[in-house]
Amino acid sequence: MDVYIEAAIEEAKKGLHEGGIPIGSILVKDGKIVGRGHNRRVQDNDPVMHAEIDCLRNAGRIGKYSGTVLYSTLMPCYLCAGAVVQFGIKKVIVGESETFRGAREFMESHGVLVIDLDIDECKQLMREFIKKYPQVWNEDIGKL
Repeated sequence: MDVYIEAAIEEAKKGLHEGGIPIGSILVKDGKIVGRGHNRRVQDNDPVMHAEIDCLRNAGRIGKYSGTVLYSTLMPCYLCAGAVVQFGIKKVIVGESETFRGAREFMESHGVLVIDLDIDECKQLMREFIKKYPQVWNEDIGKL
């Protein structure tokens, strides 16, 4: 497993430890991590503070995004996929898409290369959370 997806998993675990949803994200530019984030919807009472959005906010203004790679432990939803497309991020690497299919086709239709690593640890984090907190998860994905 590469260091970037490992860092995203660390972020997911950090979010879980804080009482939130275990989804983490990392933004990489020129081989360096320039942004980190995790889903903070529960902690911040903020409906749009998904992991990828938190990561982008924490990265700050970095100029051109076309050379960056976004890593996420879970396939991005349409909100986060929209940010990927808006900022011109051309590559997204995810830990898994089994527990949530997300917006892969949307990103690909806009020229984004999406790679699903299908990592068991990412799936297990989400399965356990969804089983324990189904209402919080359904709120997160807009299914309440």
